[in-house]
Amino acid sequence: MTSDQLRAALSGLRGTPSSDDAADLIDTPLVLAAVLVPFVLGTTPGVLLTKRTAHLSKHAGQVSFPGGRMDPEDISPEAAALREAQEEIGLHPDRVEITGRLPDYVTGTGYCITPVIGLLSPGVALDGLGLSASPHEVDSIFELPLAVLLDPAAPQRRMRDWRGRPRHYWEWPHPEHHIWGATAAILMQLAQRLRGEI
Repeated sequence: MTSDQLRAALSGLRGTPSSDDAADLIDTPLVLAAVLVPFVLGTTPGVLLTKRTAHLSKHAGQVSFPGGRMDPEDISPEAAALREAQEEIGLHPDRVEITGRLPDYVTGTGYCITPVIGLLSPGVALDGLGLSASPHEVDSIFELPLAVLLDPAAPQRRMRDWRGRPRHYWEWPHPEHHIWGATAAILMQLAQRLRGEI
């Protein structure tokens, strides 16, 4: 898939909100959040991801997109996602071409996440983006190759007990990182759209 094909496929995305299978356990108002789903374009495109630091109070050590809860001064999910990406990985908003959104995703932990799709300059490798991980929030920055995202056999459906009942979730393969939970579910939505399945 070329950069132009990827840009066309990711433009103007919309859809029906979805949730994980524990969202019905939420008994408090949802926390609004936004994440940037950044595609690094070039000869071997991929989706940029982060691994959170181990000392955080929530979701410590988990793989995630750059992002977080929306602040009152954020005028849109796009503004929140870009602000968080700059804070977490030093990605300047001017380096990002926003192309659309995926449907909101509600987690069993009470977040309503708006995934914002962004493209990073063609021909720029990850190590040439000048990224700098925030030592408080981000342990590492890495990519999931587009080839993996487009492979229908790559994601695996898993199950474990959570709050006394079975919970099903997706996992994506990576040689160094465990990609699961909301991040994996958002990647699954993205993959299905890129493959023309939804």
